[in-house]
Amino acid sequence: MESELISKFSNIYIMLLYGIMSNDIERVKHFLSDEMYNKYKNIVDTNIKNKEIRMYDELNVKEIKILNTTTNSDYEEVTVKIISRYMDYVIDAETKKYKRGVNDHRVVKENILTFRKSINAIEKEMFKCPNCGANLDVNFTGVCPYCRQPFSMEEHDYILTNLETFD
Repeated sequence: MESELISKFSNIYIMLLYGIMSNDIERVKHFLSDEMYNKYKNIVDTNIKNKEIRMYDELNVKEIKILNTTTNSDYEEVTVKIISRYMDYVIDAETKKYKRGVNDHRVVKENILTFRKSINAIEKEMFKCPNCGANLDVNFTGVCPYCRQPFSMEEHDYILTNLETFD
């Protein structure tokens, strides 16, 4: 069970960084609390406004470890440490030319992430759109491909509620 959680949290972290890189945070909105979504939406909107793309080249998770698990009457919260490595730089969105950052070697970052899941979460292997009932691939996007209705994982699984990155 712990290895499944670790894999899930690692995947969410990587999908978040790819969402930032693609300037499309909507693709991971369903894995984020409202606060986290707004934080990263502002970052992506600023990148788009400045015609920039934040790059995380050669991204990998070097290590992931569960630090703490707490439970109360409403939710379970899990805090994990992810050690990641990547080249962290910005390019011009139009010319694709390097603007700033580290693009010649990987940097190592320590990330502390907090995930929350409702105690009443309905765990399912197959998710259905709450609007039209279509099967949903939760790793793909937070929008039903048939009716275009957005959905959140908060009722079913863990969502990211906090992320702190340290050099």
